[in-house]
Amino acid sequence: MKYGIEILNWLRIMASPTIIGGILGALIYLVFPNPVMLVIAILIAANGLVIGIVWATRVWKKTGTTYYMSRVIASPELNNKVEAKEEK
Repeated sequence: MKYGIEILNWLRIMASPTIIGGILGALIYLVFPNPVMLVIAILIAANGLVIGIVWATRVWKKTGTTYYMSRVIASPELNNKVEAKEEK
């Protein structure tokens, strides 16, 4: 069960650079639709995938993906506002 959650969070971390690379590659190809730019667009998208895999694996080995995602998603600013309202 623990590894299932770690894998899901690994996929979430990996998805960000992959999506950015895919969008950049698609935009480049849509602006310049020729075979050379298609190859460049595919390389940019593949580069996003590789960066995502490396980043997610590094996070998993260093701190764990669940801990990393909990720190990224946390919103201490909102927690402070809720606590301030409860004190009044």
